[in-house]
Amino acid sequence: MIRTLALCFCAIATPFGVAAHQLVVFASVDCKAVTVEAKFSNGRVTQKGDVRVLDGANNLLTTLQLQSDGTATVPLDSVDHSAGLLIEVDTGSHDSYWIVTPEDIARKCGS
Repeated sequence: MIRTLALCFCAIATPFGVAAHQLVVFASVDCKAVTVEAKFSNGRVTQKGDVRVLDGANNLLTTLQLQSDGTATVPLDSVDHSAGLLIEVDTGSHDSYWIVTPEDIARKCGS
């Protein structure tokens, strides 16, 4: 009986433990660059990871490394952002993404 209860508890608790480590990605635009931030849902900063920047047609434009503070900067003059950007962050065990639309960029650039 105790083993059955312990097994049931583990089966119920496991999904919550996995969800607690979800990767959260956010990207903001300031007209000169896109600043990417990555952290886990528990608030812990992601210190290592690859940041892939893709255009609106899913073509890889560049790959960057996250800094120790969980950020990366993509200069807008270094990538074709006319169709928007897809920012993917991969830590090796977790991944997530953020979409920057052409409207996001235009709004920040006063266009």
